[in-house]
Amino acid sequence: MPETADLSTAVGRVRRVTGLPVAFGGAVAADGRALRLTDFAGTMTGALHGLVVSAGHGLGGRVVSSARPGRVDDYATDPRISHEYDKPVTVEGLRAIAAVPVAVGGSVLAVLYAGTREPLSVGNRALDAMSRVAARVCTELTVRREVQRRIEELETTAVLTRAAPTAPEWEDVRQAHADLRTIAQEVADPALRSRLQEVCALLAQSGSPARSPNPLSPRELDVLAMVAVGCGNAEAARRLGLLPETVKSYLRNAMRKLGTHGRMETVMTARRLGHLP
Repeated sequence: MPETADLSTAVGRVRRVTGLPVAFGGAVAADGRALRLTDFAGTMTGALHGLVVSAGHGLGGRVVSSARPGRVDDYATDPRISHEYDKPVTVEGLRAIAAVPVAVGGSVLAVLYAGTREPLSVGNRALDAMSRVAARVCTELTVRREVQRRIEELETTAVLTRAAPTAPEWEDVRQAHADLRTIAQEVADPALRSRLQEVCALLAQSGSPARSPNPLSPRELDVLAMVAVGCGNAEAARRLGLLPETVKSYLRNAMRKLGTHGRMETVMTARRLGHLP
């Protein structure tokens, strides 16, 4: 199920991109039988807050069951939906409403709504804009799931390589370590970024536990991780979103802190001290 922050952000986007006065949404339960409305923008009452919508019922429930967008021009009178939720919708004063699913792998994880208090149809342009917001949430969730999967694999790898690492295994660990340090810079979720950094530290110590406090800054470690997998300054800069001169500066700083005089000597020293895998 989407994180609360995902839904809150998505609801705000829906309201902005559609120009409609009200937007709201909620996550679908793990069993797919109902969704609960939890996030709102532009509502004037609390009538919809916490409302549980059963799959197949009302507009949102129909979207959950069909995994397809839906809309009504006048909620209270539309013959295509059931009307168990007319009272809270009427109290909020909503007339025309559109809803789109947030679906990953064929499963509807949430529903996003937008509506107006006027009897005006929600047009195709607004519905398409809502679908794009839903697709963006899907992409973010898919990326997060893939990152979580890789983290779990790498946590296992970091433990296994402590026992009897082979040369190919070490190269895989080092490449994964470099990739994760790059991803960690791009992730907006603080909790996920923190976990990525913890896994990076675990991988770094899989060969030799840290013998002293790490004097290197996160960016200096990023650069050394790139050098360790064979990247030149230009490639390291591209992967890290830096200028080549900035990469050189970080590398010089790392050499000074570790008392080394060359790229590979710096990498080997960092490995020996347990700062790189």
